[in-house]
Amino acid sequence: MSSITFIGAGNMARTIGALAVAGGNTVEVMARDHSKAEALAKTLGGGTTTGEWGAVPAGDIVITAMSYDGVVPTVAQYGDALAGKTIVDISNPFNITFDGLAHSEETSIAQEVAKVAPADASVFKAFNTIFRGVLENGRPDVFFAGDDPQAKADVAAFIKSLGLRPLDVGGLKMAHWLEGAGVLTVGLAGNGIGHGNLALGVNEFTG
Repeated sequence: MSSITFIGAGNMARTIGALAVAGGNTVEVMARDHSKAEALAKTLGGGTTTGEWGAVPAGDIVITAMSYDGVVPTVAQYGDALAGKTIVDISNPFNITFDGLAHSEETSIAQEVAKVAPADASVFKAFNTIFRGVLENGRPDVFFAGDDPQAKADVAAFIKSLGLRPLDVGGLKMAHWLEGAGVLTVGLAGNGIGHGNLALGVNEFTG
């Protein structure tokens, strides 16, 4: 099993954290407000611990569970504390009308994270195409993107431990298109499907 640190103590940390504990992973929570980290750790149970904000995370995989505008500054603040870690960005940089991305360039929050993270850290995008309620109640496919082959295998193994199917979409530059897929998911929820009980997935067809 994996060792996981969540930076952030919000709803996605709680949801993914509950799956991680149930899957036998070691979990740590960090938050600017340490009392929130402690409260989430107590809720998750299973030996979940807390760490001090800015300290070296105990987890080999570090999930930045926060709004998109806080991810890059937080990784930059942690600096060398993230050396050698696998960093997973799960954020969605939606614009104010939720029909596009907040950034106009062909980049992603994960790609921007890679620019400020330690050189030996591995950065991934994952989980951003899945609504929290679906994670709580369903078994959706999890698309992920990143460059390092060994870290990619570790991320896939972690996703499998949650009872979910990991689907590798390619290198980190594909994170931009995963963010676009997040916009597509919101568009489907608000229009063609009409509710959030949906997830993008892959059906394989054989001739």
